[in-house]
Amino acid sequence: MELFMKSSSLWGLEIYLFCLFIVLSNINGVFASHNIFLDLQSSSAISVKNVHRTGFHFQPPKHWINDPNAPMYYNGVYHLFYQYNPKGSVWGNIVWAHSVSKDLINWIHLEPAIYPSKKFDKYGAWSGSATILPNNKPVILYTGVVDSHDSQVQNYAIPANLSDPFLRKWIKPNNNPLIVPDNSINKTKFRDPTTAWMGQDGLWRIVIGSMRKHRGMALLYRSRDFIKWAKAQHPLHSSPHTGNWECPDFFPVSLKNTNGLDASYRGKNVKYVLKNSLDVNRFEYYTIGMYDTKKDRYIPDNNSIDGSKGLRLDYGNFYASKSFYDPMKNRRIVWGWTNESDVLPDDEIKKGWAGIQAIPRKVWLDPSGKQLIQWPIEELETLRKQKIIQLNNKKLSKGEMFEVKGISASQADIEVSFSFSSLNKAEQFDPKWADLYAQDVCAIKGSTIQGGLGPFGLVTLASKNLEEYTPVFFRVFKAQKNYKVLMCSDARRSTMRQNEAMYKPSFAGYVDVDLVDTKKLSLRSLIDNSVVESFGAGGKTCITSRVYPTLAIHNNAHLFVFNNGSETITIETLNAWSMDVPKMH
Repeated sequence: MELFMKSSSLWGLEIYLFCLFIVLSNINGVFASHNIFLDLQSSSAISVKNVHRTGFHFQPPKHWINDPNAPMYYNGVYHLFYQYNPKGSVWGNIVWAHSVSKDLINWIHLEPAIYPSKKFDKYGAWSGSATILPNNKPVILYTGVVDSHDSQVQNYAIPANLSDPFLRKWIKPNNNPLIVPDNSINKTKFRDPTTAWMGQDGLWRIVIGSMRKHRGMALLYRSRDFIKWAKAQHPLHSSPHTGNWECPDFFPVSLKNTNGLDASYRGKNVKYVLKNSLDVNRFEYYTIGMYDTKKDRYIPDNNSIDGSKGLRLDYGNFYASKSFYDPMKNRRIVWGWTNESDVLPDDEIKKGWAGIQAIPRKVWLDPSGKQLIQWPIEELETLRKQKIIQLNNKKLSKGEMFEVKGISASQADIEVSFSFSSLNKAEQFDPKWADLYAQDVCAIKGSTIQGGLGPFGLVTLASKNLEEYTPVFFRVFKAQKNYKVLMCSDARRSTMRQNEAMYKPSFAGYVDVDLVDTKKLSLRSLIDNSVVESFGAGGKTCITSRVYPTLAIHNNAHLFVFNNGSETITIETLNAWSMDVPKMH
């Protein structure tokens, strides 16, 4: 307790500078994504270590995974295709792995659907999307790499047997590639076609991520028959100084309710979302705006900003996401990849695996129309075991910490609602922080730095004596015109392991809530051995952290609720569950 609550401005500065050094020297930290280790690509796992392996997140039995390619629902079955190395635990030898499920929780792993095998994908079968064509025929669009210089084209694949409920076999027709970049396009920055949508003119449309100079681009292509595609004169949208756009996603969202909409929906009361994965910093950004169907242009709202100052789907370790419309439950679901943060390839080789998929999330438009809301799919609740209603209306004064007992703290689902009686003790927001990212502010104002209104929240994956822990918490600031709510998931003390290359950032984002009337904040965290996925204020701000404790493992992990601010915090409700392990075949 004393160790956790110790506060020192000098200590805070040292930690901040250290973390800044690590981030700058590892500008690929979250990024350790596509580092290429040719000598290790085919080092097959001799054994699989389970110490940090997740229990209820999606991952194959062994080896490397990355992007979720083309999730879809077809004839009563959910399909997840994803980038996979069948021969090793680092990136390389990539195929389209394929798994199926009836509930998005319990999965059957099948043979890969697409291998690089022909001249149009000989050097790689990279990400893409699935579209359900008229007459209920699914088709996959994917990026093929055609030479050793990473020149890229767009291909398609179709099921070999539509009567097979699992669509095990896929055919790559010989009329591939469907789309070849023209001379105006950077051939090595031309990838990840979206799910197609049909316009009022009967033409199909897709977006392909690209870059021209330093301008990120969502290139637009049209087709009448899904075979012959023509590039539009202008992109759907582009933005300067944003670098290459990967894994674009474009879809409508309802202004009326939380229901999802098919990509081809043409009704009223909708806005549109354009999401891009920025290659320059490996984070996911999105804007909300209007789609001018006559001009085939997407126009972000005035308060929606492209690039690194814009909204993120997740403010942590979450990349290359892909969404799909689920007609069974009338919802839109987004999948995202969360890679390893232990960085060194030897770590992946020793573990025998690398990468997981984040929990699939239902996504919809916030009533304000300014941002998206994300929440774990309801099916996840079927894995909840014994319920621990730990407490109601418990007050936490400054420096107090309360342990949540009776659950498996290394594999749990926790929902907690906090309230406070006054905003008067909120700290002043330093104007110098206005140009900093939230992550930088969290590094300065971490959980050990005592405050006014906050920090308060959860201490996850903690060792008994708090030698290691990952706090997820809020801190409220008084800005010039309003209050700013900072949400942090701080991995800096997550492990005792000595590894200078390990990426342990103080991930953070701001939460857009009005505290003047409600004076309440809620938090849900999904803890799964080496991942902490957190949802603030009902899913307005989401942060995913990857951590590798050495002491807080399995039964030796602890979970606490804490307050380190002078304003007394009330835990109105706290519900916690141990989580079961889904079936994987």
